[in-house]
Amino acid sequence: MTTTAPRLGTALARLLILAAALLGTLLAGAAPASAHAALTGSDPKDGAVVATAPKEVNLTFSEQVAMSADSIRVLDPAGRRADTGEIRDLCSGSVVRYGVELRAGLPDGTYTVAWQTVSADSHPIAGAFTFSIGAPSATSVALPDREPGGGLVGALYGIARYLSYAGFAVLVGGGAFVLVCWPRGASVRPVQRTVVRAWLTLTGATLVMLLLRNPYTGSGELSDAFDLAGLKSVLETKTGAALTSRLLLLGAAALFVAVLFGSYTRRTDPKEKKDLVFGLGIGGAVVATGIAGTWALAEHASTGIQPGIAMPVDILHLLAVAAWLGGLTVLLVALYRAPSVERAAVERFSKVAFASVVVLAATGLYQSWRQVGSWSALTGTRYGQLLLVKIGLMAVLVGIAWISRRWTRRLADLPPTEEEERGAKETEDAEEPEDGENAEATEDGEASGTDEVPGASGTDKASGPEEASGAAPVLDPERAAQLARQRAAVATARRKRERDADPERSGLRRSVLTEAAVAVVLLVVTTVLTATEPGRTEEEAGRSTAASGPAAVPDRPVDIRLPFDTGGVDGKGVVRLSLDPGRTGANGLHLYVERPDGKPLDVPEVKVALTLEAKDVGPLPVAPDRIQAGHWSASGVQIPMSGEWRIQVTVRTSDIDQTTIDKNVKIG
Repeated sequence: MTTTAPRLGTALARLLILAAALLGTLLAGAAPASAHAALTGSDPKDGAVVATAPKEVNLTFSEQVAMSADSIRVLDPAGRRADTGEIRDLCSGSVVRYGVELRAGLPDGTYTVAWQTVSADSHPIAGAFTFSIGAPSATSVALPDREPGGGLVGALYGIARYLSYAGFAVLVGGGAFVLVCWPRGASVRPVQRTVVRAWLTLTGATLVMLLLRNPYTGSGELSDAFDLAGLKSVLETKTGAALTSRLLLLGAAALFVAVLFGSYTRRTDPKEKKDLVFGLGIGGAVVATGIAGTWALAEHASTGIQPGIAMPVDILHLLAVAAWLGGLTVLLVALYRAPSVERAAVERFSKVAFASVVVLAATGLYQSWRQVGSWSALTGTRYGQLLLVKIGLMAVLVGIAWISRRWTRRLADLPPTEEEERGAKETEDAEEPEDGENAEATEDGEASGTDEVPGASGTDKASGPEEASGAAPVLDPERAAQLARQRAAVATARRKRERDADPERSGLRRSVLTEAAVAVVLLVVTTVLTATEPGRTEEEAGRSTAASGPAAVPDRPVDIRLPFDTGGVDGKGVVRLSLDPGRTGANGLHLYVERPDGKPLDVPEVKVALTLEAKDVGPLPVAPDRIQAGHWSASGVQIPMSGEWRIQVTVRTSDIDQTTIDKNVKIG
């Protein structure tokens, strides 16, 4: 019993179902991708209470960001602008800091600092925090809940990013596959359509990203995509310049595709064809490198450590991905739609794929070190976890490729059939049916068990004196051309039927289909990685935040109010605790126990303990002295370091009734 490969529609359906299942498993429940730059500090700090109004508000970031006039806004309790709108560049060396001056004569109250900018690798970031002048107060400021780069615009922009990577891989890898591995494929219509559609996909996705860039990094409103002023400002940014350059390079890529599938297929002189292959190879390599460079110049590789090395490495990585995955896509199309694929072409692609894997391993190792930086970041950050998933998918893909390589060797051991030897010549001589109409009709005819050429019998046969005398029938040129096309279609369908019955080729098609399904998921994970904050940056931002410590409360005591209920008689009340000055070093502690109506409650015992869990400090016991009914006090309470301390108060209202209550406070 022979094995017949499924039709392309069924194969693609299986591919999409498998890819969707793998993606659902991978990304289900995943949190939104983090931005790549991070706020590592501010002055005033988040939650700080300052005695007098500062002259300016400063923000410190983990990497370079692009600031505009409205990137930092300071709003008073009523929601009015409290800043002058003049952004100051305070960067020095590796420190990335920007500030905005505040207006004079600001009243006491709680102020909100809202900021939104674009990190050096093109991703929008935003955030907000508060500080108070004099004393905290109520505020009417309501900040939008929308994540930067989210909403409908963010979804459309993300889809365009995925499509642009896929289009690039198939365009570059497909062109390389035809030029290096299978020159005859330049005349195969399904291959031509695949590469041309990849060019259209990449071009359309780039245009969409260029139009959506302004609302994606700003308002988030889809209508702003056609704001000419916003588009002009986008063109002046690094990302806008990269997208524009990509469009210009795609114009050159269109010329490459036109020559490859046009004049190259019509050349018959071997020397002319060889010269044209050399020119296409050089030109195509330059254009492909340039298009890959538009990503390297605008995203991860352009920022962080060693950008001068990272950008060329990133370009090599992208080209290797395209050569492997794009060539794999075209090979899959050829195995299902082309009349025949030479065994030598599959063997050549196997060598190209192996070289691509070597390049991917080398460049990926460097990129992993650069973006992750430590073993803890590899497992403790989202970027590192996605990188581990990518490495696992790469291992699976290499394993499937090894199986495909085994099928390829088995094909190479088979003697070539007579049909295959003359297949190339017949394919060039016979015009391929337009849009597969005649081929489909022929396949339908084969299903009924006949290889007869339609119209070649019955009344269509020539008759007359010439036939009676044994002479060749005389047909008009148009009828002869029609019969020739029909015979060519029957011959093509016969070769396809015999090819599909070949178990070795069916095995190769199945393994390549599985390889392509995993490659789709791998490409998606790679795209997600480009929108995720690198592990090195995330860890450095965390260390900077921890080092800066929580907000200090200068010259203002820490006052907390803790309701309690011991369950016994007179067991309900409130503890008011004051820690003065509320900073590291010696502090005075006053504690008041009151009934629900506010009157003092005299209890047998009160104990206090302080714990800094982040540093494993404590609990530090404090035994206050009773001053009078409902009032306890302790002097010289030592707080060794700043941080978020947990203050525990144990209240005993009788011999058997007591409870412990606690609250976290920031101490500078």
